[in-house]
Amino acid sequence: MKLPQCEIFYPTSTQEILFISGGRPPSREFFLEIANRRKIFCIDKGIELCKACEIVPNVLIGDFDSANKNSVEWALHKNIFIEKYPVDKDFTDTQLALSRANEIFGEHVAILTGCFGGGRFDHLYSTIFSCAAAKNKIFLADEREIIFYLRVGEFVDVKFFKKPLAVSLLPITSTCAGVSTKNLHWELKNATLTQNFPNATSNRADDNKISVKIDRGTLAIYFCFDE
Repeated sequence: MKLPQCEIFYPTSTQEILFISGGRPPSREFFLEIANRRKIFCIDKGIELCKACEIVPNVLIGDFDSANKNSVEWALHKNIFIEKYPVDKDFTDTQLALSRANEIFGEHVAILTGCFGGGRFDHLYSTIFSCAAAKNKIFLADEREIIFYLRVGEFVDVKFFKKPLAVSLLPITSTCAGVSTKNLHWELKNATLTQNFPNATSNRADDNKISVKIDRGTLAIYFCFDE
């Protein structure tokens, strides 16, 4: 997975789908770079960024309670495949999008942008845990922050093009066991991290390449590039 700030080496060869949500929009430069040669799944207010950048998504989904009316009309005129849902429903627009993408596109790796800040904490909380529970690989990313997940027995190497200000390891499950790192300032070796005492935050990279592995649990890896 190649992003503007880094390359994340995962053993996967499936197609990559870009999702655009309605939180803090990424910069125009970041969005144009990651949108290149990827299919695009737009979620509700995310259509506003597509319209502003003249990027036509493959799919638009949502209840459209927050999207600008002119942007939705633009999508209609572009003959984009649109699915509208009622405002009163059991799932968030992001949860619906992640579920429908598997049905529409099949196996894929997801990049979710427009998912940080700019909105309510409960929506971000739901997104972080919904992505962690998904079967496919999901990367939450913009020019300021990146989150992705390691699950049981997984490892990852990351090569930075731009060093992050902070690297944090955040337990998604109650316990993450056998956590080891390489080239972080404060290294871990077969450590156990717990959700009720998340003390592996605000670490930093001592090299332009780092590694993380986990034996048990689900661990979110977080990079901050700009506060």
